[in-house]
Amino acid sequence: MKRSFLALGLLTTVLVLSSCRNETETKEVVREVRVEKVKEVEKEPERKGILERTAEKVDKEVNKEVDEEIEKIGNDN
Repeated sequence: MKRSFLALGLLTTVLVLSSCRNETETKEVVREVRVEKVKEVEKEPERKGILERTAEKVDKEVNKEVDEEIEKIGNDN
């Protein structure tokens, strides 16, 4: 009798413990994706800051004055 209760108890324990386990299956999915590269469009020239624009104006004025002085020197001969 002891053996039958022991066997029944052991069998019940095994069934309870094995049925509680959730076995999950994992799948590895590999996807290939095509990527198209977009050609870079010509960018607009970078906008210049106020200092750069002012410097260009000053350079033009200085170049005009230098050219006038060169002409004066050249005309003296």
